[in-house]
Amino acid sequence: MGNSLKSQKTAASIGLYISYFFITIFFLGPLLWVLSLSLKTVPELFYAPPKFLPEHFSIENYSQVLWREDIMTYLKNSFLIEIGTITGTMLLIIPATYALSRFNFRGKHTVMFGILVFQMISPLVIVIPLYRYFSKLGLLNNYWSMIFVYIAINIPFSAWALKGYLDTIPMSIDEAGIIDGCSRMQVLIKLLLPLIMPGIVSVIILIFVRSWAQFIIPFILLNTNRMFPISVGLVNLQSTGDTISTHLLAAGCIIGIFPTVLIFIILQRFIVSALTSGAVKE
Repeated sequence: MGNSLKSQKTAASIGLYISYFFITIFFLGPLLWVLSLSLKTVPELFYAPPKFLPEHFSIENYSQVLWREDIMTYLKNSFLIEIGTITGTMLLIIPATYALSRFNFRGKHTVMFGILVFQMISPLVIVIPLYRYFSKLGLLNNYWSMIFVYIAINIPFSAWALKGYLDTIPMSIDEAGIIDGCSRMQVLIKLLLPLIMPGIVSVIILIFVRSWAQFIIPFILLNTNRMFPISVGLVNLQSTGDTISTHLLAAGCIIGIFPTVLIFIILQRFIVSALTSGAVKE
């Protein structure tokens, strides 16, 4: 009986890891193919049948994209928008989630439901009304309008995520701080912020990834090439006329993905900490 149960667990584990393998290949396959294209020469792009590995690994495509195109400008624009978006979003959601987590007030459930509803609205639904609205206000082709829209898009998801983390912190910490003479703001800044820092960092990473990948909003609201973020600027690397630039576009995509991957690798321990914070609660 024991051997049979052990065999079943082993078979289940093997099946689970096989599933993980195919899921990983499914999601990593396109990325690896783009990486392969970015290292190929123009003749290798037209091999039939196509070869996954380049015959001659070359970084010339990356050199050309970095030094002959405006991709560094696009990256700088993306980082400027990200800094404004993250700063504005965190300044709004930290006190808001503290109030939603620590206080009971009339209409609290309605507010939470409203946040959830707004989280379900796709940017595609609002981008045309936003274009007409900002056009009348003279705010098209403006970084501030972009940042305001990004903040509005990220607030619902970020508020839900951070509130869930804050809910795992015992109320006794707040009560002890108030007994010691702290105000509510001091309790939040001095006592709770250090405790929820892993949750804050994980939310920042998610905001960064979500905003970095936005395409339709900057594509509609910006019309100056030098102001494009990386998600829109890569469009300029597509083939035009008789020029073949698939390999350059692939190299640009890898460069555009690199910052998010690097940040995720560096700060992944905060995400793990945030995800497991509710597993053990005193």
